[in-house]
Amino acid sequence: MLYAAVEVTWAVTGTAVQWKEHAAYAPGVQLFLAALALLAGGACLASTRPLTKPGRVAVATAVIATLAVFVVGMNGLPIYFVTIATLSGIESSTGLAQVLLNTAGAALLLLVGLSYRRRLRGECPRCGRPHDGAPDGPLAHPAASLAPRRTRIAVYLLMGGLLPWAAAKTIWTLGGNALGVAGADWQRTTSDSASGPSKAAAAAGIDVTVLAALVGIFLLLGLLYTWGQVFPRWTLVLSGRRVPRLLPLVPAWLTGIPLTMYGAFLTVMAPLIAVGVLPEIKPSPPFTTSSGITWMVEFGGLAFAGLGIGLVVAARSYAARTHPVCAGATAPERLK
Repeated sequence: MLYAAVEVTWAVTGTAVQWKEHAAYAPGVQLFLAALALLAGGACLASTRPLTKPGRVAVATAVIATLAVFVVGMNGLPIYFVTIATLSGIESSTGLAQVLLNTAGAALLLLVGLSYRRRLRGECPRCGRPHDGAPDGPLAHPAASLAPRRTRIAVYLLMGGLLPWAAAKTIWTLGGNALGVAGADWQRTTSDSASGPSKAAAAAGIDVTVLAALVGIFLLLGLLYTWGQVFPRWTLVLSGRRVPRLLPLVPAWLTGIPLTMYGAFLTVMAPLIAVGVLPEIKPSPPFTTSSGITWMVEFGGLAFAGLGIGLVVAARSYAARTHPVCAGATAPERLK
């Protein structure tokens, strides 16, 4: 209802809500999103009641369809994260609010859908395991464990997608030339819009977007290794305590999914430009050739998709390895 109220208010008042550079949502689209949010709310309420088979199908369809729309609306979240982290300024406050609303809607709908699916399968809506007894009381958490070897190898290979993109950015930041871009031109162009912290990092030969990628790598490693489940010694006061399960999972899901979609789009777009299916991108400073900017689009796609898919894969493994169960519940007779 809050989402719908905001969308209707923006549509009626003619508020510009940016969804990409120099493009805003049309009022009709905002009203459609408001109606979709109300449909999602009705489906959530219906999911808590006994339903016939057609009713269950209708609820599941509504949840899945609206969830897909909200997930697509999360696409700009990583970009806003980078601009906020680097103090570069927010291009559109209403655009950021829209992305956050979509993110909240997607997260809540995912939880509702998961709980609903568990109840339909006769499982505990809280822990997902079939057992007797109420779904309340304390939870039993498994011991800290390392991600399987295959998962670690897959994530490391996906992380390799960052290398071409990070290498080009680092070369430019250090003053070198790559992809037809001179380091001096890159530094001059980026310094015009850079904030104080960004300029300080660049002076040390570090690109702030590469720093943001390193934060993602840190999160990836935490999802793979035991120190992401139990705070290590260097955390001082927190040392030895269990890491709250959602602490790494929430940022991993929220950044991994939109990064995957954005990276996949860039990865596919660059080859289509190269073979002439899509028109060439006109170079703008500091780029001097269309081929140079096309290569950078491909490098960006590999980096974002690699990091995004890596986060999704690692988060899936982490979620399975840290999955708690209701400690006070007794197993049903058929499982003993």
